[in-house]
Amino acid sequence: MNLFASGGDTALESQAARPVMTGLAASDRELVDRVAKGDRAAVRLLFMRHHARVYRFVVRQTGSEMLAEDITNEVFLELWKQAAAFERRSEVSTWLLGIARFKALSARRKRQEEQIDEDQAAAVPDSADTPEVTTMKQDKGAALRRFVDALPEEHRTVIDLAYYHGQSVSEIGEVLGIPVATVKTRMFYARKKLGEALKAAGYDRGWP
Repeated sequence: MNLFASGGDTALESQAARPVMTGLAASDRELVDRVAKGDRAAVRLLFMRHHARVYRFVVRQTGSEMLAEDITNEVFLELWKQAAAFERRSEVSTWLLGIARFKALSARRKRQEEQIDEDQAAAVPDSADTPEVTTMKQDKGAALRRFVDALPEEHRTVIDLAYYHGQSVSEIGEVLGIPVATVKTRMFYARKKLGEALKAAGYDRGWP
């Protein structure tokens, strides 16, 4: 069942054409409530709003665009199945990223067990260049991304969620299932390492 394609389904197209207050102007939580009642058009609206964010996050977690597309679709299928269980104390975007992280970790474990690790192997930096030479070939933003990629996973993930997905400390704690204090500690060490890496690469300004 494809919940995200509207071609040929006049009933769903009619459903998607509801008044503005129940359509594009509806909040995420209102749309989840509608999904819980079997409204496929609401799933499509949530997909349109959050697909890009979830997809980018999963790409960062898995290193595979193809795998990320599959997992992103699975996240919204999970939304369709579990909408009634949504706890309103969380933001919908945070809930979706939590689902995405769980599925990404599961996919990575499966891939490692099957010894299919081509994407990770391709992502290993070329040792022929020193870090200094590499950063000279890139602008600061690209260099910073490279340094983020080199962080340990627990530090890389909090930076990714905070600076590239706009999540607050408390939201990061929800996504990762860890205390806020742990998030702050990981953030501190991640920023410290990034600042040192940028300084060593010759950038005057460290990690912001």
